[in-house]
Amino acid sequence: MNKTIRRASVFVLLLVFALLVRATWVQFYEGQALADDKNNRRNAIELYSEPLGNIVVGGEAVTGSAPMKSGDLAYRRTYTDGPLYAAVTGYSSQAFGATQLEGIYRDLLDGTDNRLKSVLDTVTNKRSDPGNVITTIDPDVQKAAYDALGDKKGAAVAIDPTTGKILAVVSTPSYDPSRITTGDSAAWEQLTEESDKPMTNRALRQPLPPGSTFKLVVAAAALEDGLYSSVDERTDSPDPYDLPLSSDELTNENPSAPCENASIRVALQYSCNNVFGKMAVDLGQDKVRAMAEKFGFNDDEQDVPVRAYESVYPSDMDDAQTALSGIGQFDVTATPLQMAMVSAAIANDGKLVSPHMVSQITDSSGDVLQDYDDNASTEEIVSSSTAEQLQSAMQTVVEEGTGTNAQISGATVGGKTGTAQHGENNSKTPYAWFTSYGKADGKEVAVAVVVEQSDAARSEVSGNGLAAPVAQAVMEAALK
Repeated sequence: MNKTIRRASVFVLLLVFALLVRATWVQFYEGQALADDKNNRRNAIELYSEPLGNIVVGGEAVTGSAPMKSGDLAYRRTYTDGPLYAAVTGYSSQAFGATQLEGIYRDLLDGTDNRLKSVLDTVTNKRSDPGNVITTIDPDVQKAAYDALGDKKGAAVAIDPTTGKILAVVSTPSYDPSRITTGDSAAWEQLTEESDKPMTNRALRQPLPPGSTFKLVVAAAALEDGLYSSVDERTDSPDPYDLPLSSDELTNENPSAPCENASIRVALQYSCNNVFGKMAVDLGQDKVRAMAEKFGFNDDEQDVPVRAYESVYPSDMDDAQTALSGIGQFDVTATPLQMAMVSAAIANDGKLVSPHMVSQITDSSGDVLQDYDDNASTEEIVSSSTAEQLQSAMQTVVEEGTGTNAQISGATVGGKTGTAQHGENNSKTPYAWFTSYGKADGKEVAVAVVVEQSDAARSEVSGNGLAAPVAQAVMEAALK
């Protein structure tokens, strides 16, 4: 054979061998990764080739699937009252993936969850009929929170303290998930670039300084530790309180309030900074942190089942910083979910039932695959005696103190206001907080509200003025 032909033949054979090796590598080693790649259009075609299962609120589906009139996708995801439930459902988009419950239960909703497969499905590798997600959300409570927040930037969470069921999760401003389900890039850019960040779930995933609502945690620590025997024992609290290692003083919003040596009840009623700042120092940051963590702070795996951002009580503080942490400032942060958990535990005689917003997941026939209500865990946070005292003091806040806008005729309501400073030298508009519980006719609810921004003048921003009316509307809807 001619030497040139022989060399060319060997070279061609090597090329063929290389192609075979590469094809084998791709098929057997990279195949799954390529199949799962987010840019693989075949995945979207398969996912939307049939209707998806639904997310259910109050017995009615708030999601759906509609036939596409053109393109290579057979169906698109639809939402009923999309902005109202966006903080619950999240979105399922052909181009942008899935979030919230849509993302967590994607396999169930698209029929690929192994628990949905029959024997025949397993043999034929057929895609099963999709399952459904049954939420704990109460549509009346959800709407009450959404309407009460209105055009304010903020969030609200409502929990049934006795069961842990989350009755409402609202974040405003909101958005309509239907706008982005078909991959509308212009709508996506508009939503993601808006300064108000409508796609941020403020109820679960935006921790902020909780301000004076955190005083409930400090009060719980003081009572459990025995620093004070009751909410009516006078404290050792000079007014103003000289911050340790500092030339600054911790003063009160109302200079005429009876905060000097005030009892815990009076200090909560008038939101006395001097009392709780000194109380945190007297307890020490470790004891305050231990109590905060019992309520759920510093938990980076807080799933409801959507993972909430961690609420933080800091460490390695000096005494001045510890004092500021006692009034929910310095580096203390909390989500509305976390502050609703604080009120829920107090309202439930010191026991915290794990909060969850999914009651059950089912197959297409309605058979239950998993029941989350039956598996909710309960943990004692404080003694029943401490809880009862804090309930009583919170009632005083609403009846005679800084939280009067939360009063509901015929119901027992307790609460705590908060106005959290932020920005350099407190230059930005404060956050208005309110955390509360309500009881009436055998029903109970715990609610936390934060208003980040409204059209109110800075001088009018307060927990009672902005957040308490929202909480009142939510509690009223839950207790009716």
